[in-house]
Amino acid sequence: MKKLLGCAIVLALLVSLAACQKAPATPSADGLQDKELNLFTWEGMFPEEVLARFEDETGIKVNYSTFDFNETMLAKLEASGGGDYDLVIADDYILEAVISKGLAQKLDLSKIPNIGNVNPIYQGQFYDPNDEYTVPYGAGVLTIVYNPDAVPIEIEAYADLWDPSLKDSVGIIANYRVINGMALKVLGESFNTEDLGAIEAAGRKLLDLAPNIRVIKDDNLQDDLLSGEIDAAIMYTSQVTMAKLANPDLKVVFPKEGIGFGVMAKFIPSKAPHPDAAHKFINFILDPEVSAECFEWLGYYCTNKAADELISEEYRDFLTLPEGFNEDMEMIRVVGADAEEVHTRIWTEFKAACGQS
Repeated sequence: MKKLLGCAIVLALLVSLAACQKAPATPSADGLQDKELNLFTWEGMFPEEVLARFEDETGIKVNYSTFDFNETMLAKLEASGGGDYDLVIADDYILEAVISKGLAQKLDLSKIPNIGNVNPIYQGQFYDPNDEYTVPYGAGVLTIVYNPDAVPIEIEAYADLWDPSLKDSVGIIANYRVINGMALKVLGESFNTEDLGAIEAAGRKLLDLAPNIRVIKDDNLQDDLLSGEIDAAIMYTSQVTMAKLANPDLKVVFPKEGIGFGVMAKFIPSKAPHPDAAHKFINFILDPEVSAECFEWLGYYCTNKAADELISEEYRDFLTLPEGFNEDMEMIRVVGADAEEVHTRIWTEFKAACGQS
């Protein structure tokens, strides 16, 4: 089984899968003889061994193609009218648009006998309240990680990142809704407020944070923490996992103001050429042993409750939610055009104040 610390190196190899992908095949007469699966998602979502095993066991060839942003995926799906691809994995907020536009088909649960393995914490979400169209894959939370040997205070909340002792030593991911949302949470607001005054106030609060920010980036932020370039960071779950595996002395904080929570989920496009193959792949990934292997590779929270106990002990604390953890979580959702415009502007102003374009 691949170990997560090798993930950053091995992920690059998956580019070859995308480069060698075949053109989408035409649908079979009854869907029961589907021998291809056109999988559309980000790079590095599955270990190569898992994809190869699926092909060996089913005789179905996986054509793995990738997108960079959820919006890119949606545009391609709209252009094809819900065709071309058999299975897509994307983020929660975009799934609401996919379903509302009629670009996803209802799942045939009789073809997914392992569906009962899904952890119900991750089901019934706003984008698919009746779990008719989607199956959760990875999940993550917005987490603070810091080096207690380098930070003179105990960090317990987002608000602590504003402490003057952290000047020029904090790293943050480059997701503007996450970081703007952090400031909203400090002010006691929802991530998803439509109150323009509250969003403006969050922007002013962020400007006060600028002197403490050293790094703003999405990729490999854990490396900056491990090297000592920064002493504290807001990271994605997969980055937290890699950082803690490399340095167990780092402290992980679930901010007391409330936790941002996100889910990646699988869906079958409305006119998928090979829906039967897609159902088979979903069921295969929901096998507990396969899921455990995938989540150790992926580094996100395991959404398969039957796989939790199969995850190696060295990973289990990072990949499974603590008891009662879901009580204080909020998902970031699409907001109206006016709110989005303010979010975009205050993010640009904040980056400029941090000396980053």
